[in-house]
Amino acid sequence: MSTTTRLTVAQALVRFLSVQYTERDGVRHRLIAGTWGIFGHGNVAGIGQALLEAGEDAMPFHQGRNEQAMVHAAVGHARQVNRLSAQAVTTSIGPGATNLVTGAALATINRLPVLLLPGDYFATRAADPLLQQLEHPTEADVSVNDTLRPVSRFFDRIHRPEALIPSALLAMRVLSDPAETGAVTLALPQDVQAEAYDWPEEFFAERVWRVRRPAPDPVELAEAVRAIRAAHRPVIVAGGGVHHSEAEEALKALVDATGIPVTSTQAGKGSLRHDHPADLGGIGHTGTAVADDLARTADLVIGVGTRYSDFTTASGTLFQNPDVRFLNLNITAFDAHKLAARTVVCDARAGLEALASGLAGHRVDASYEAEYATGKERWEQIVARAYEAADENAVPTQTQLLGALDAVVGDEDVVINAAGSLPGDLHKLWRARSPRQYHLEYGYSCMGYEIPAAIGVQQATPDTPVWALVGDGTYLMMPTELVTAVQEGLPINLVLVQNHGYASIGGLSESVGGERFGTAYRYRAADGTFSGAPLPVDLAANAASLGMDVLRAKTVRELREALAAARASERPTCVYVETDPANPAAPPTEAWWDVPVAQTASREAAVAARTEYDRRTAARRTHL
Repeated sequence: MSTTTRLTVAQALVRFLSVQYTERDGVRHRLIAGTWGIFGHGNVAGIGQALLEAGEDAMPFHQGRNEQAMVHAAVGHARQVNRLSAQAVTTSIGPGATNLVTGAALATINRLPVLLLPGDYFATRAADPLLQQLEHPTEADVSVNDTLRPVSRFFDRIHRPEALIPSALLAMRVLSDPAETGAVTLALPQDVQAEAYDWPEEFFAERVWRVRRPAPDPVELAEAVRAIRAAHRPVIVAGGGVHHSEAEEALKALVDATGIPVTSTQAGKGSLRHDHPADLGGIGHTGTAVADDLARTADLVIGVGTRYSDFTTASGTLFQNPDVRFLNLNITAFDAHKLAARTVVCDARAGLEALASGLAGHRVDASYEAEYATGKERWEQIVARAYEAADENAVPTQTQLLGALDAVVGDEDVVINAAGSLPGDLHKLWRARSPRQYHLEYGYSCMGYEIPAAIGVQQATPDTPVWALVGDGTYLMMPTELVTAVQEGLPINLVLVQNHGYASIGGLSESVGGERFGTAYRYRAADGTFSGAPLPVDLAANAASLGMDVLRAKTVRELREALAAARASERPTCVYVETDPANPAAPPTEAWWDVPVAQTASREAAVAARTEYDRRTAARRTHL
């Protein structure tokens, strides 16, 4: 007869989570490495008490300032460790729970694991309605937590103690499965959290969730090998799946043997070192000239671990060869079948190794290699010019900022960004030196991700120099976790770029006839528009008030010195710089992106933009 232990539901859940592990290639990781939390009446006496009772050794606790930011930190942690470990996030009911939605969407869209534990209404309805409860007139079992259903890969509400056992096991399965993973939500009614139950000891036995490397189907593999051998102008699109699978060396071995060039999505950049002869950099709307030129003429596009967002495909206008076909290697059939592709549904590393074996002796034509080598060399000259500063005493451009950072970082550094004008410049220009260095969240492109993600990365790899690159728009949305970095003594580096508004959307607005309406941070002018003087905000002073060391840089020389000092510091440090908005110095976009333009308008800018839009949409293709 099995023995039991009497614990509350919250205590049982924390104890269960503390003994869950993943294992891949013989290496074991804690599946739930820690729990982030902000406490309110919906979780303080349940999960809060359970975490206190469990202690830091059983379940490390991290204090957050914003619920969305806590999810971002957990996602940054999970990405840094290739999805082999996750963190949990606990909140109260009401606004604490709904603040999770944006972070959950980001996690699920990017296929990254995070466990969400929001409080919920009383299951017994003993108190009904309670503080912050949503009352629905026709569905009494609806709560605000139901907003998490569409953005979660698994969702359950635990109405009774014994229901936790199957639900917790299902949650761990989803979190640890690379083909299923994303946000997982266990909504916890606050009375159930505190309810005691006699739990079977087997529930608390150590469990190891093995992360599979499924091999390719032999028939799919044979067809893929034939397709590649028959192609004259193949090109690889490396996505985030290359990193998640730790397939970088397998990709390099395949490319070294075959000469097939590699382009990368935002998530896949760094799959090859920037100086590898076959690495052509980013692809798509923010891609390099050489990558996009090859994509237009490719007869076979080999997607590895990519989900083909509209930035990658240039909204369906990039792959223009009339005979182009697609071959997709992906661990999920959902992504593998995109663009009517031949599919190889498998782990990225296993698939690339199998392809390399099947392609033994095969190599692309030497003239093709020479062509893309020449294009790569031309692009490197463009990067060098964008990074270069003729006047060391001038106000730096944004691309010169990237050049200064490039000169300071080491191969082991991690550079984090998500939104604004920086992702485009980074995708085109950044010289990624290692698989983990380039950390762009562009599945959701969520303003506010960078600072908490830097904390998550720093927690996952404490000896790694971490850089969060943010503009003033992103900073004003979510600077709160700087307090967490200071509290925890995490020496993250914040590069805070002041350009007085939403620079990226301002440029987009201008290109689609929006005339930069509502995108500048300025006083109202006499005509009612935001076109007056820049607002006199001092973001550097704000960062300092939150406990950061702050270094101000006004020139290119000062910027280089400040970045070097920040990297050498053992404290959280902010480098504040105002860039020259009149001289962005970034290369133009090499491919289109579809943002629909007003079909009828009276303003000249919108009319002209619609004419250009109609011209561009004519190039869109449906690949069948």
